[in-house]
Amino acid sequence: MNKTLLTIRILFIAFCALASWLICYTVEEWDHRRGLAISIGLMIGVLVVLVDLMLKGFSLRGLTAVTFGLGIGALVAWLVANSPLLNRGDPQILYLVQMALFIICTYLGTVIALRGKDDFNLIIPYVRFVPHEVDTPLVIVDAGALADGRIAKIAQTQFFGAALIIPSFVLNELQRIAESDDAVKQARGRRGLQVLNDLRAIKHIDIRIQQSEVARPQDIEAKLIFLAQSMRAKLLTTDINLAKVAQFQGVAWLNLHALESALRPELVIGESIAIDLIKIGKEEGQAIGYMPDGSLVVVNHARAYVGKRVSAEIIGVLPNGSGKLIFANLLGESPLV
Repeated sequence: MNKTLLTIRILFIAFCALASWLICYTVEEWDHRRGLAISIGLMIGVLVVLVDLMLKGFSLRGLTAVTFGLGIGALVAWLVANSPLLNRGDPQILYLVQMALFIICTYLGTVIALRGKDDFNLIIPYVRFVPHEVDTPLVIVDAGALADGRIAKIAQTQFFGAALIIPSFVLNELQRIAESDDAVKQARGRRGLQVLNDLRAIKHIDIRIQQSEVARPQDIEAKLIFLAQSMRAKLLTTDINLAKVAQFQGVAWLNLHALESALRPELVIGESIAIDLIKIGKEEGQAIGYMPDGSLVVVNHARAYVGKRVSAEIIGVLPNGSGKLIFANLLGESPLV
């Protein structure tokens, strides 16, 4: 892409210089000032390229986008050239102005269309000739949700009834995290890449890679929200701050933490549970275990059963920051299942 844009810029500057040189044959006053005319053409070309560089923010490619940009640029040039502002004056000057407008507008239209190819594909969804079911719900997945790891397990249960959209810049972000020097980030990134492979192996899951790019890592969150708005999709994330911004902008979001909380079983006093005791408790005779959802279970009179699986009767449930604190009385050793 960068090489293509560089080639277009060089050709544009050269064309400006050539056009200025040809003007000398049209305007007699400039016949002996060809060097000056070529210099002016070069300066105009460089100035327009500088304006192009200031318009960074899109970066995409494609012949269809180029054609669209050329058409829009030519249309804008024609509208300006035929406006009341340019209907009087020296015909030669008007002709030069019209030619300059055509060159500049078509150039800028082409460059902007190249940079905004993914946005252009959202406006015209069949530009890639890939049919998508219009009625299929869409969910855009961010890097955090993939690195979390739980999405693959949820997908295996067939609870997902939507197509999962994974932007290409999310894949690049995962790869960048997986190559980090930080061991924790590296492990999360590799887990996210593994989750992608696990999702690919699930036959009933519809996964689509959205070819989209961002210029800077800081733009990822804004681009995720933009894609969700444009595609009328929900956003699957574990980032609470991103979720709040998305919600403020009218984007529905899915929270894996909220789903986990909703799936925690409601335990009542008098119910029997099977629990693996892993360590002794603070009080005499107590032993501690954990429920699958992370809730802490304190079993009375069970210190001798540490390292074993026991049955216990719930005598109290208290909520805490990490889930629930459950108190139980020992019923006896439970057989391993």
